Amino acid sequence: MSRRHADGEEGFATIVAVGLGLVVMVITAAVAAAGTVVSARHRAEAVADMAALAAAQHAVAGQDAACAAARALTDAEHVALLQCRLDGLDALVTTAMAPPGRLALLGLVHGQARAGRR
Repeated sequence: MSRRHADGEEGFATIVAVGLGLVVMVITAAVAAAGTVVSARHRAEAVADMAALAAAQHAVAGQDAACAAARALTDAEHVALLQCRLDGLDALVTTAMAPPGRLALLGLVHGQARAGRR
C-alpha cells in the first residue's frame, strides 16, 4: 500500500520537526545564559558580604585600614571593589564583576553589603 501526498506537502513534517528542535535549542541556551548571569550576580554579592565583614573587623582602625582589608579580599577573589566606606563602625561595600565568556558583553553584575558591630 502506498501513501499519496498532496502536492507540496512532501517533507513538511521534517521541516516542522527541525524548526521545533531549533526553538527548543534557543530556549535552552537562553535559560542557561540567564542562569550563568544570576550565578555571577550571586558571586558578586557573596564577595561583597565577605569584603564588608573584613572591612568591619578593621573599622576601629579607620576607613583606610578597613577598605584595604576589603580590597585585599576582593582582589583575591578577582572581583572589583567599586565602593567601600564606613558609616560609624558599619562597612558598606559595593562589588562588580563581569559574567563569564561572551555574557560579559551584557555588562557587569553588582553586589552590595553592609556589615558592622552591633
